[in-house]
Amino acid sequence: MKTTRLRRVYVWEWPVRFFHWIFALCILVLGITGYLIGDPLPIQSDAEASHRFWFGTARFIHFAAAYIFLAVILMRMYWASVGNKYARWANFVPTRLRFFSRIGQVIRHDILLMKVPEDTVVGHNALAGLSYFFLMLLTFVMVFTGFGMYAQMSTWWLPKLFSWMPGLFGGDYLVREIHHAGMWLFAVFIVIHLYLVFYHDQQEGRGEASSMISGYKFMEEEVFENKKAVGEPAEPAA
Repeated sequence: MKTTRLRRVYVWEWPVRFFHWIFALCILVLGITGYLIGDPLPIQSDAEASHRFWFGTARFIHFAAAYIFLAVILMRMYWASVGNKYARWANFVPTRLRFFSRIGQVIRHDILLMKVPEDTVVGHNALAGLSYFFLMLLTFVMVFTGFGMYAQMSTWWLPKLFSWMPGLFGGDYLVREIHHAGMWLFAVFIVIHLYLVFYHDQQEGRGEASSMISGYKFMEEEVFENKKAVGEPAEPAA
């Protein structure tokens, strides 16, 4: 039986892991409360109206989560400039033709399940990186449309910065529809994301799922050394 030596590599720094879980929690809270705001439950009760302010509570939770959502997005953008090589913009923005060739390789391997050489990377593969780039664009759509609708009822300066959004689209209706469609795009992304994370974890055994808790992944020593040989800098071993 062949023995494979694994190297423990520190990939995800704590700000990246913090962003990941707070971002995921915000999406969950915003999705549930946003759905209730868009389609309120027909709750009937003989209690005094002031004692069953559930819709107002749902709106408050939605708005509070939106502020946290915006804060962690800005934090992640900052860390993409100062974090380690696995957190940087180069992993998400395609600037070289090699990036696109790797995307095709990942699609054939992960989606079409074809027998092709695996694009062994320690951080995000090319397809994941590009998908996170589009996810960030979607988050900005949600922020602009959400705060655009909120600006009319808020007295604080931050939401007022987005007060021009409804006028750009001819009123609240289209802005609301875009915001609602964005929620379902997030839901689709989450399903695909979870599938690919557990698929890679099962196929490769490099700690894909647990790495977003511990920060560490595992790489075959031979593959790790080959990457250094072709000029790809590697993080120091733990």
